[in-house]
Amino acid sequence: MIWNDEGYLLSKRNYDENSIIIDVFTSNYGKCSGIVYGGSSSKQKKNFQVGNKIYVTFKSKNEYKIGYFTVELIKPISPFFFDDKKKSICILSAASILKILLPDNQINQKIYNSFEKLLTILNNKDWIKHYIFWEIFLVKELGFEINKTNRRGAPKEEKAHVEINEKFFKIPDMLINKEKFVFSNIDVSNALAFNKNILFEHFITPNKLRFPLSRNILQKYYLDN
Repeated sequence: MIWNDEGYLLSKRNYDENSIIIDVFTSNYGKCSGIVYGGSSSKQKKNFQVGNKIYVTFKSKNEYKIGYFTVELIKPISPFFFDDKKKSICILSAASILKILLPDNQINQKIYNSFEKLLTILNNKDWIKHYIFWEIFLVKELGFEINKTNRRGAPKEEKAHVEINEKFFKIPDMLINKEKFVFSNIDVSNALAFNKNILFEHFITPNKLRFPLSRNILQKYYLDN
């Protein structure tokens, strides 16, 4: 089996002394894994920054064995944000969430396009707001709607909740008032905490997944400021 496509690097890990295994989210083949021989060499190393856009050729003898990639860099993305810890960890967070939640080898053009768009708006002033709503979009695309409900007995100003697995989670103001442009670190932290609860209830806990460290760090940056 041989195919070619463009995509975004989601993760990399060492395979042997000179090679790595990468996860790439491609436009036409979904999330795929494979070996890159020589990928840890000084010549190729710079290409394998999480979030970079790459062109891959995939080869495999059969669908039951791991294949291997040859890779060309289309566009470096992560290096432009190395001096910004929040944006750098945001890229790692989004990529890590996609890695653990997306099924292998299944096309999802809407999610691919949304991730691509997310990476293009990191220079916007309200980029973190886009990230928060990207997580909500991802949950929806993976099959779970977030519907408001009224929690009996809650104060009037806290009526907006979602109920999941017989648990109630208050919807943060940032997610209700979508047009609000000026938002505080507390607003961001509350929205990220809400999204984290949604991810845990729908995906992490039921499937016994490990929640990405990068996502926890992103939330902590706003919690501590």
